[in-house]
Amino acid sequence: MIAATTPIRLQMDLDPNAFVADPELIRALDVRSTPVPCDTDRLLFRQDEPSIGVYILHEGEAALTMDSPTGQQLFSVRATAGSLLGLPGLIGNQPYSLSAVARAGARVSFVSRAEFTALMQSDPLLSLKILRVLAAEVRTARRALF
Repeated sequence: MIAATTPIRLQMDLDPNAFVADPELIRALDVRSTPVPCDTDRLLFRQDEPSIGVYILHEGEAALTMDSPTGQQLFSVRATAGSLLGLPGLIGNQPYSLSAVARAGARVSFVSRAEFTALMQSDPLLSLKILRVLAAEVRTARRALF
């Protein structure tokens, strides 16, 4: 007989500031963005869905979660103002690796893949700022594991 196992929720101390981008980058992206109403909690994207763009969290909070293949939540982290949400999937041309829910009252905008790509191609210095955000995400994930 095989014993049933209960999935364990990972206790990870993820730094919410890892998602925060340089203000200059936020301003450049914001010019190409469209507002996303968040009168109530709003699902921005779901884990494993195709990445279609990046979300800017201007004010308020968002919850980022990862679920196991069986649907149990593995971890959750709070994103704060200035965060770019969905960046790894967009850059890697992969599905979103997390789900993101903006909390009621948050001010959020969306930048499509086409607009994001056009901006990065037009200003290589902004591309370096994007790489810094990605590096911070990787660094905080690694620190949380050990």
